[in-house]
Amino acid sequence: MNGLGKGLNISEYDYDLPVGRIAQYPVKERDQSKLLLYNKGTISADAFRNIDKYLHEDSLLVFNNTKVIRARLLFTKESGAKIEIFCLEPILPVDYQQSFGSGSPVEWKCIIGNLKKWKNGVLTTKASYKSRMYFLKAEKMYSDGETWIVRFTWSTPGISFGEVIESAGHIPLPPYLNRSDEEDDKKRYQTIYSKIKGSVAAPTAGLHFTDALLRKIALKGIKSEEITLHVGAGTFQPIKGNNIYEHEMHCEHFYFSLETLYKILVNRDRIIAVGTTSVRTLESIYWIGVMVLQNKNIEPEDLMVEQWEPYRRKCVITVNESLEALVNYMKIKGIEKLHSSTKLIIIPGYTFRMIKGMITNFHQPKSTLLMLVSAWVVNDWKKIYEYALENDFRFLSYGDSSLLL
Repeated sequence: MNGLGKGLNISEYDYDLPVGRIAQYPVKERDQSKLLLYNKGTISADAFRNIDKYLHEDSLLVFNNTKVIRARLLFTKESGAKIEIFCLEPILPVDYQQSFGSGSPVEWKCIIGNLKKWKNGVLTTKASYKSRMYFLKAEKMYSDGETWIVRFTWSTPGISFGEVIESAGHIPLPPYLNRSDEEDDKKRYQTIYSKIKGSVAAPTAGLHFTDALLRKIALKGIKSEEITLHVGAGTFQPIKGNNIYEHEMHCEHFYFSLETLYKILVNRDRIIAVGTTSVRTLESIYWIGVMVLQNKNIEPEDLMVEQWEPYRRKCVITVNESLEALVNYMKIKGIEKLHSSTKLIIIPGYTFRMIKGMITNFHQPKSTLLMLVSAWVVNDWKKIYEYALENDFRFLSYGDSSLLL
């Protein structure tokens, strides 16, 4: 892979994170969180509500507008055994919106907790939606690696699966919080601009924004645009062992409109990504444009970015060439909104094409997200994280933020 990653030692992306530094709950007001500022090696701190001071007035902020679903469904067998079904992505129908809108049985790829206690049979739980009681049933269909395809049916007509999961499910808090979801999590583990249902983890960089802050940013002349990437549970999957090439990235679905693509093309030199999910989506858009440029007959359903695809080839295609090719492709195909998927992994040595900066929280040791940050700031991630630890920054999903320029 062009020599990338040779000598890459995963243990070099480890650090001591005391349990007490992991934020169990968010700060009272979203924009009261701390902001670490990194600009070409210089580090300082401020409050997140002042982030507009550090953004150039011609910047384009790109947000991930995905919405976290209540993906954890809890069942109790007659024996008393507790079974948790964690919904990952729809299988039948495969489209998220069609699945959420379905009033008939659906099938989802799921992780099953306490699987050994559910050998066979149908699980049933009682729930209510707008005072209408119903029974939700779950049936294992077949295994798919470490996951299972589960069929869900419910007893009351006129209720969609989206309404079922909203009323019967629980917020999928990160496992490292080691607590049950609470009423406040329904609101706080969600960005204020979330729109499109599908994520099983929040794009946490966006949790710090308020309506007032977004208005202040807009008044400065800073532009905003939205894309959608449904964050998968694999975002919390640690890198096992010490060989990055043995780590398998999870597949995540993303969407963007032709109108959004135009704006990204026009502002391609001024993009600040809000969150690592936006970074991966923007970089994946570039690689999809490369695919289209090299194969104009490729079908939309085949536009998927594989994990190591960018590292296998020496690419001299500019961002402008890639995005213009993608614009023309969507126009010729009559596509107003493109659905694609990505397994892209960004590690030290990756060449960023699409961003000039990123807003992101502080990530777990030895994680792909920390490696993405390291790829962006090159050798300064340790300096950044040491500063955060020494200055009482709060870590992980409900923690503080950073602006890395």
